[in-house]
Amino acid sequence: MAHLRHRKFNTRDTYPEQKLDNDLCQAVVARGTTIFLRGQCPQDLDTAHNIASSDPVEQTHKVMQNIRQLVEECGGQMEHVTKLVVYLTDVRHREAVYRTMGAYIKGVFPVCTGLTVVALARPEWLVEIDATAVIPD
Repeated sequence: MAHLRHRKFNTRDTYPEQKLDNDLCQAVVARGTTIFLRGQCPQDLDTAHNIASSDPVEQTHKVMQNIRQLVEECGGQMEHVTKLVVYLTDVRHREAVYRTMGAYIKGVFPVCTGLTVVALARPEWLVEIDATAVIPD
């Protein structure tokens, strides 16, 4: 593993009432080149066009694909992701969004914070995720 992941856990244990399976941790100790990503939304990185879906799962797939693409374009890999911040416009989408996000971070164990907000920059967006990654020295 690229970084020290302190107090690893899986959300299926900490939130047994929810159908989640996210590998997270309480803290990450990292050294290297830091990549700060802007909050990613369900739109194409090249055209800035929104995906044609109001489904939180499909929107989250696009958001996570954007994160993976940007991290790789910057010379990193998903295993270098150290922190995620998830913004949801509806807490009822939490399980679907986190299950989808979990497929992209399986075995990575980043720290993660989730927030429910009144709105995002565009009313059709249901989820936005910002990420930090550190490419090891």
